[in-house]
Order: sequence, then C-alpha cells, then structure tokens
Amino acid sequence: MKVTLKIWRQKNRKEPGKFVSYPIEVASVEMSMLECIDVLNEELMEKGEEPVSFEHDCREGICGSCGFMINGVAHGPQRATTVCQLTMRHFKDGEELVLEPWRASAFPIIKDLVVDRRSFDRIIASGGYVSISTGNAVDGNTHLIGKETADRAMDAAACIGCGACVAACPNASSALFTGAKIAHLGILPQGKPERDRRALGMVAQMNAEGFGSCTNIGECTGVCPKEIQLEVIAVMNRDYLRASINRRDELGTTITPFTEWSTGAKYSSPNVQE
Repeated sequence: MKVTLKIWRQKNRKEPGKFVSYPIEVASVEMSMLECIDVLNEELMEKGEEPVSFEHDCREGICGSCGFMINGVAHGPQRATTVCQLTMRHFKDGEELVLEPWRASAFPIIKDLVVDRRSFDRIIASGGYVSISTGNAVDGNTHLIGKETADRAMDAAACIGCGACVAACPNASSALFTGAKIAHLGILPQGKPERDRRALGMVAQMNAEGFGSCTNIGECTGVCPKEIQLEVIAVMNRDYLRASINRRDELGTTITPFTEWSTGAKYSSPNVQE
C-alpha cells in the first residue's frame, strides 16, 4: 500500500510554514498513523533531513498527547479514535492524506504538528481539582453514590484533554473540555463543596486564554475520541450561572497566559500577592 503524506512543516511559530508531500510505502494496513510517520522520519534522517515533529506518549488512546488534523478532520475519519489508534486500513491505496496541527489562537504552534496546549493546564490549575483534605482512604461504600450519578461522572472524566474539540469547533471553543473537567467533579458529592469556586475559576481562565464562545454547533462532540456529550457544557453553564449569583462579590483569579516556550517559564497571576 502506498500513500502520500502532505504534512504541514513549520520550524517555529515565528517563521512561515508550508505543506510538504512525502510518498511512503505502508508495510501493513495494521500500521497506525503514528507508525507511518515513524517510518517517514527514519527515511528523512537517513537522508540527513529534519524529521517531522509530532506529539505522542502512550499510543493507546489514553494520554491525549497525540492529535492533529487528517484531511480536515480532528484525529481522522474514524469516530471515537485517536490518531495513535487510527490504522491505515481506513484509507485507500494511493490516497493523499493532509496532516496539519490544531488551528486555534489558544494553541500556538511550536513546530510542525506540535502545538502548545498549556492553556488546558492553566484551566485545570484554576479549579479542576478537589482541594479539601479528606484524610486517609475510606471504605468504598462509605459514600453511597447511585449508579446513574457514577456513570455520568465517569463519562465526563473520560476526557483526555487532547484538544480535538477546540480544533474542530468553528469558534475554537474549549467549552467541551472545560465542561467535562467541571462536571466530573461537581456531579460527585466529594466535589460539591467547591462547585461554585470551581466553575467561576475555570470559566474565567477559559475566557482569559482567548478561546471562542460556544454556540452549540456540536462539532466538538463529533470528533471527541471519548465521545464526551454536550451535556457537560450545560452542566458548566448551570454551575457558572449559579456561582455568579451566589458569589458575585468574589474576585476571580486567572493565570496570565504566556506563549513563549521556555523551560524556565512560570505561571503568574496578577491577583495573587506573594
């Protein structure tokens, strides 16, 4: 099987990029998309050329590291599948596959198919956790939780933070991601005491990052590899509205976004005094 990978190549965010076509031989239709890029990179390095940069880690559809557009679709044509799980059996012999990074102002490009998704980290740091000390682990049946509630929380918690929802959304909104991270904690009793603070902080940070507004188009859930439902956005809106009324006098703290890639960079917040 032969395919042509038309890949976006860009040295860094300050230099212009362009598409470069690479014909490759696919040894087996069971090869994943990332394995095909591995083969391509070996060929490029043998020629003394720069390999294609892309993110990956577990290669099991769990970590959320991998992700890019394939023929204009986030993660490719197969639903509920990440790029690392996408095999070449879903493509035709001789087909041209256009690979490009997530396109969103909140995801500035680093190199080739790699984008900076630290904006997601800052949203999580603004409230996506339970900060109350619960002491030692208790017996699993101490807090009785109905199956329907547990299932809803687990469905929301399945989000791997890959960013496909942002890339697919015409508005580049992160409402599905933020809603999932708010919902999976707020639905459970352990997360309810901080539900208002969590919604205010995470929504404020989402807006500070420059993501677009949600208009309920639904492209996000269509490309989500974990099939997160739009319900989580409704949960986020409900929690935020209630918190805006109950805690309207509280000042929301956001983390100042930074775009320069540096190992020495630190988070900073204009509302926090050291």
